[in-house]
Amino acid sequence: MKNWKLILIVLGFISCEDDELRNRNPNLLDLGFAVELNTSLPQYSGLNFPGNTVEVSGFGNRGIVVYNSNNRDYFAFDLSDPNHTPNECSRMEINGIEASCPCPTDNNKYSLINGQPLEGNGEYGMKAYRVVRNGNIITVSN
Repeated sequence: MKNWKLILIVLGFISCEDDELRNRNPNLLDLGFAVELNTSLPQYSGLNFPGNTVEVSGFGNRGIVVYNSNNRDYFAFDLSDPNHTPNECSRMEINGIEASCPCPTDNNKYSLINGQPLEGNGEYGMKAYRVVRNGNIITVSN
């Protein structure tokens, strides 16, 4: 009886896995940043309306995209295709609520609502960033 308890305890410890290692994407750098987008400014005013996106260069691996879902929920993702290392064609293009990789070797397409793959091959979803809205300021950070 004692042996069975010991075996179950050992199996419990062995089966535990670190989610950090499993979810870490080896293709993208984990770059720290924080950017404030003032929706009173013309370049970010589109974020005042549901369904709109704004692309911002200079942050993340290949820029970021911010999506207004319903004036309450905002989502931000890295624009680098998460399923290969950043290169000259890995910056994704936005079409509605989808992001697609223009590289000729894949047909990767992702949802801007949850970052998950819609088409193509790959095990990783888009790299998500934290978004907070306070009045006219939307802060995106990692």
